[in-house]
Amino acid sequence: MYDTSSNALRRKIVLGAGASALIAPFAGFAQGISGKPVRIILGQTAATTPDLVARLLAQRLQAKWNQPFVVENRGGAGGAIGLDAVSKAPPDGHTITVNVNSTLTLPLFFKIDFDILTGFTPITMLAQNLFALAVHPSVPASNLREFLDWAKKSGTVINYGSPGNGTHHHLIMESLKLRTGIEMTHVPYKGSAPAFTDLIGGQILAMFVPMGTAITLGGGGKIRVLGASGRERSPLNPNLPSLHEQGMTGFNFSAWFAAWGPAGMSGELVAKYRNTLIEILAEADVRDNLAKQGVSVRTSTPDELTRANREDYDMLAKLIKEANIRGD
Repeated sequence: MYDTSSNALRRKIVLGAGASALIAPFAGFAQGISGKPVRIILGQTAATTPDLVARLLAQRLQAKWNQPFVVENRGGAGGAIGLDAVSKAPPDGHTITVNVNSTLTLPLFFKIDFDILTGFTPITMLAQNLFALAVHPSVPASNLREFLDWAKKSGTVINYGSPGNGTHHHLIMESLKLRTGIEMTHVPYKGSAPAFTDLIGGQILAMFVPMGTAITLGGGGKIRVLGASGRERSPLNPNLPSLHEQGMTGFNFSAWFAAWGPAGMSGELVAKYRNTLIEILAEADVRDNLAKQGVSVRTSTPDELTRANREDYDMLAKLIKEANIRGD
């Protein structure tokens, strides 16, 4: 439910790819929690959006705390491998994760050994990535209403793409189909890059794409962008009306990223992490760096994060059941 293979993301890796990376030289640990390295374990591979966010934050955390931070990529099983490792780690602050809300669907598709809702300690939301409804330029539509009218009257098979079953791109379009009654056929790809290529080439005619991709490809005329997936307009593309504004009342989907620790992490450690992370995310160059990835800052209290987790889980579970969606 996030962009895993955009070329733009791969070009923007802040600190390089690799299964595990030591972020920078360090000296002294007076401001941190110890002299031991902190692991930020991810359930996603290098060059994904969670990885890029984690590496940027790890660099800044290390500089502020004078303590080493190591990013470990443990991709696979939709993020379950990395999250399983975090769930089993001691809650002493030396293991945290930067996770994306797409993993809330894990227990809906797979058997996992941890509780996705209660198995971790919430720290704070970090950022979000809105999506945009995009079409091939041959589609005679410049807004949502024109697209829906065309889809209902075209009389042809309309294929739409996604990076795979159960991704944000897939789920958002299925929600749109349920809300409007339009008929489209899902074409799942193995990653975002081939799906984007076929959208540009006209092999598929529609797709929800991350806002950063929408800005890049839409600005070049390779796709036409019709509306944003969030209730509010994206701060990265404020001239693009939301689908909510265009008549899809309450339509609200985003990929959001958050920091979590293992279950049982103390309130003191949570506060230390949260205060430092919010301080980092307020820095102008950090916001600019994230914006280049198509990501905007979004923070929260631990309680707000817990509520968002539950609300998204309930919403996605209902959608998956109604649309009869199955994982890969």
